[in-house]
Amino acid sequence: MTSALDAERGYVEVGSADELREMFGVPKQRAITKERTRLLDVDREWLAAASFCLIATSDADGNLDVSPKGDPAGFVHVLDDHTLAIPDRPGNNRVDGFTNILANPHVGLLFLIPGRPDSLRVNGRARLVREAPFFDGMVVKGHRPRLAIVVEVEQIFFHCPKAFLRSSLWRPETWNPTAVESHARLVKRVQETEETVEELEEYYGPSYEKGMYEIR
Repeated sequence: MTSALDAERGYVEVGSADELREMFGVPKQRAITKERTRLLDVDREWLAAASFCLIATSDADGNLDVSPKGDPAGFVHVLDDHTLAIPDRPGNNRVDGFTNILANPHVGLLFLIPGRPDSLRVNGRARLVREAPFFDGMVVKGHRPRLAIVVEVEQIFFHCPKAFLRSSLWRPETWNPTAVESHARLVKRVQETEETVEELEEYYGPSYEKGMYEIR
């Protein structure tokens, strides 16, 4: 139901699934039948080429979190036709997504191949594994993961390229990385930190990339 404030702002809220369906109509048959429940060879090929993914998690109350994961292409390990594993790497140790998984195992994943406008979506149930034989195959630059997210695939499909095409995401001529300040300056603007801007610039400088696989 549209609130008085929303009405004042001119918002018209969608209030039901029927209303939503009336707005968008019936999806094409191709959109309906693209869902699968197991990994095919083509999915394995995609995951072997993917170097980046986004993992959406939720706590027991429905509070959401999306976390990026990245490593050399093929970092996601396919354990069988229904299971994949994603290694953890050193980060900020907030473990928000991990805590969510312990409370609510449902996850959504989006796998990207740089330069490709389409993507691979996987939905399923996750658990945290702190040791397994396949960890030996996840070593990168001497770092063996302390943890892996093991996902039981429930739904998988390729997603169309429209969002990437509209955003021109992979077109270098559209990139503008200096549109906002450096990460160090952003941190200083929104947080109270002991470090000066100069110290933060040094921290996030060349040595930051060199130490990405070091546990700090």
